[in-house]
Amino acid sequence: MVKIKTSDVIDHHRRRFFGTAAMTVAAAHLGMLGSAAPQSGKAKAVQLPAMKPGTHTSFAALKQVDAGLLNVGYVEAGPANEPAVVLLHGWPYDIHSFVDVVPLLASEGYRVIVPYLRGYGTTRFLSSETLRNGQPSVVAVDIVALMDGLKINNAIIGGFDWGARTADIVAALWPERCKALVSVSGYLIGKQEAGKMPLPPKAELEWWYQYYFATERGRAGYDKYRREFSKLIWQLASPKWNFGDATFDRTAAAFDNPDHVAIVIHNYRWRLALANGEAKYDDLEKRLAESPVITVPTITLEGDANGAPHPEPAAYAKMFTGKYQHRVITGGIGHNLPQEAPQAFAQAIVDVGEA
Repeated sequence: MVKIKTSDVIDHHRRRFFGTAAMTVAAAHLGMLGSAAPQSGKAKAVQLPAMKPGTHTSFAALKQVDAGLLNVGYVEAGPANEPAVVLLHGWPYDIHSFVDVVPLLASEGYRVIVPYLRGYGTTRFLSSETLRNGQPSVVAVDIVALMDGLKINNAIIGGFDWGARTADIVAALWPERCKALVSVSGYLIGKQEAGKMPLPPKAELEWWYQYYFATERGRAGYDKYRREFSKLIWQLASPKWNFGDATFDRTAAAFDNPDHVAIVIHNYRWRLALANGEAKYDDLEKRLAESPVITVPTITLEGDANGAPHPEPAAYAKMFTGKYQHRVITGGIGHNLPQEAPQAFAQAIVDVGEA
């Protein structure tokens, strides 16, 4: 396990992917597979410059594209040719989680795409008749459709929270579309059967909002107080992140999407088997229920102050059978890791792309 301080600007030669003895030992400790040494003659990974979180507050103009069932709102930066990077946000967050990550990657020549997931921002359903479905496989199908719409054959895919789960699913089910993976909190592919199993009381307490959303009172409460609710989640999930009102408000605007509440509620009810999915996605969910391994090169990340429920790294290391490394980002970093530690997240994208 590699620990990285967000305040450090670490020497270039010490940051090569699997390039030091310390990383090799860490890989062995976690049961990481694949060679820990760089390939002969391969260029050293670029060391990105340090960036203070909050340096950037906005993107260039949003773009829209029809993709699958959606008209997707997204930002794009960097050259139009590949290599491409697709970055996926979680709940209750939005594309601004990557507002500092994007310029770091674009400056290195990556084509960076950051879409609003279904139910967020300017992403809209093409038909009013489409079920407002939030089940995990569907969100991954959206991303494959987006890549098709943008003519991206494969990409490095990274994300956190819902975004990490979605990235994991794409990597597991469509590995030909995922060149490499960066996943905050590791392997997050789940299944409904697991959601039926009771947890110890302390663990159940951490999922309080999931049970709130299972009630009609919870749906109405989230609809009425979605900003207050989301700010509370931010505070609980990132207890040491001193975000300001302007930072929160930029993201909270994305929750005004007319489908936002329906998607969020369906997602959490589906996890507890309290809401049905769509039959056309049953085969995908069956494959995911088998906990498929991820074979593409992967770096998993965890903040040292993540207040949201998350698995221990040792519990999921075996699910990554390609080149793999886990990094702990220190310095009071919580659940929204890309926004709280943009340099560390962007560095993982660069490094995994060199694997």
